Amino acid sequence: MIPPQFDYHAPGGLDEALGLLGELDDAKVMSGGQSLLPMMKLRLAAPAHIIDISRIPGLDTIEERDGCLRIGALVTESQLDRSPVVAARYPILVDTARVIADPLVRNRATVCGNLAHGDPANDHPATMLALRAHVVATGPGGERTIDIDDFFHGLFTTALGEDEILTEIHIPVPPARSGGAYVKLERKVGDYAVAGAAVQLSLADDGTVARAGVGLTNLGFAPIRASAAEDALTGSAAGDEDAIAAAAQAAADAADPVADRRGSVEYKKNMARVLTARAIRTALARAGG
Repeated sequence: MIPPQFDYHAPGGLDEALGLLGELDDAKVMSGGQSLLPMMKLRLAAPAHIIDISRIPGLDTIEERDGCLRIGALVTESQLDRSPVVAARYPILVDTARVIADPLVRNRATVCGNLAHGDPANDHPATMLALRAHVVATGPGGERTIDIDDFFHGLFTTALGEDEILTEIHIPVPPARSGGAYVKLERKVGDYAVAGAAVQLSLADDGTVARAGVGLTNLGFAPIRASAAEDALTGSAAGDEDAIAAAAQAAADAADPVADRRGSVEYKKNMARVLTARAIRTALARAGG
């Protein structure tokens, strides 16, 4: 379908973009457009104004600084996949980027846009929950940092204000002996997840799990952090199958899916259990456990 009529704006700087966002009624920010434009074509969204920030310089950097991996608003999935620092220390992000849609989409779609869209079926929200990320929202009053646990409010709803732009993601640099993995079940390559699980682990010197993060994709009306699964892993010996099974079951219990053409509620909950166990084992292997 053809999207409804809208006015297009292409600001050259962040201040100009924020000014437009404050002045215009019913405006939507677009970075890559790979989520927004399909919704407009399906008439699920009909903003009167599109503010395209893709020409703003300085928003496409990936770097480690001040104890964080910083991902700018215009970093694409393909850039994330090709980043040496991401490949070396954040394999969970590579896992996630590589299962999003197809190469054509990944060349345009942005990581920050994936979060800002607020879709529980998107892949990065679960990964960022597992990584304990923070997002930086920039508005007329300057920047504010939002903990990822406080960012997702519901279906297509986030903590971003109407006059704010998500400009950066901050991920704490993982300690030594850390590893993560993202596992996704899809009906066909590039499809939305039937279910997905993201796991990030850090091991203590004695080989026990010192810290765990578990996030779930498309298993509720908002991305889910499975805190009970994290608790089941924390303090357990690396590779303890009883702890892995308990954590996987806790993730399934935290899931709140709806039945659709991708499967029944029971099937999706079971997939949450299976995928979480797989992600835990891969994360442990990458952490050296």
